[in-house]
Amino acid sequence: MQKAYKLHGVHRHYDWGGTEFIPNLMKAQNPDQKPFAEYWMGAHPSAPAQIDTPNGVVSINEFDSIPYLFKVLDVAKMLSIQVHPSIESAIIGYELEDNAGIDINASNRNYKDKNHKPEVMVALSDFWLLHGFLAPDLLEARLNEYFYFHPLVDHFRGVDYQGLYSFFMQLSNDDADRILKPLMMDAVASVARGEVDKSHPHWWANKYYNGLVPDKGIDKGIFSIYILNIVAVKKYQGVFQGAGLLHAYLEGQNIELMANSDNVLRGGLTPKHIDIIELLNHIKFIPTIPNVLMGDPINAFETNYPCPVADFGLTKIALNKGESYTIQTKSLEMLLVTEGEIVIDGIVYKAGEVAMAKALEHITIQASQATVVFKSFVP
Repeated sequence: MQKAYKLHGVHRHYDWGGTEFIPNLMKAQNPDQKPFAEYWMGAHPSAPAQIDTPNGVVSINEFDSIPYLFKVLDVAKMLSIQVHPSIESAIIGYELEDNAGIDINASNRNYKDKNHKPEVMVALSDFWLLHGFLAPDLLEARLNEYFYFHPLVDHFRGVDYQGLYSFFMQLSNDDADRILKPLMMDAVASVARGEVDKSHPHWWANKYYNGLVPDKGIDKGIFSIYILNIVAVKKYQGVFQGAGLLHAYLEGQNIELMANSDNVLRGGLTPKHIDIIELLNHIKFIPTIPNVLMGDPINAFETNYPCPVADFGLTKIALNKGESYTIQTKSLEMLLVTEGEIVIDGIVYKAGEVAMAKALEHITIQASQATVVFKSFVP
């Protein structure tokens, strides 16, 4: 009986995506230079993967259900500042919006389902993201560093993350612009003079507006770039992000594994719906010391990226040409080849291709080239 099947995911062409990385990975043509932002591998209702079987192509939904969504991302433009609710909050929020008669597809709907959305990412290139609030001393120094932030110092007082963020996010557009316009002028000038690099918030403020200074209505998400940690993640390093953590992807390519949910509360850098009050109710107003995951070796071939949730797990398998490795599957699992080529039960999987392995099977992976494979599973 066949133990593994070739899986075909779904491309997502969001405007923030790059035009080369995913097509190159998957040997796909892109003559129109469309943005290839994400490649989804999972059973999400809006884009279920398709599976090659001896009886033809079928939906992944005809196999066991999976509680996660596996993705490849190419972030060319910055993504929105956002936070994800806990599962308890998602249930409450979903039912409140349902009872209020807000259509599930309405643009002002915050809760699309009753699930949380923890996520882990592993970089496939140099990757940059915003990840949690700066430590108190760093944030206080940042507020004192620039004259346009001085009106905010008294709202932080060295410890009050909630007071600072809530005050700023509820400013009128005119009052916010009085802070953000000189900030943008400073950022654009600093980049033009070559004084800052990607480790500095000016770099990203300048990038968001393409080196221009808006006259008015500057996105309040710009402020978050200055009060959150800017984290650089090297290839094959990872980051886990749980409920309540304010974050945003800035630039680069990665794989991402998350709980099957669409619940996102946004705080800027987006034209999409922003519900400030609901956002403020779900942020953990505490400093974050970024924990970059280096990966914990399981054995000579497989490395685990710890994920403190029951929804998913992620490992990396690296094999040299001619080596083989047998895994014991715990659940319906996916094996994404990012480099090289493998063979499972006589079926060849090249870079960019995915094997879906059935639960409770011994699966032998044979490397016909030096290979890197990422495995998603339910613990």
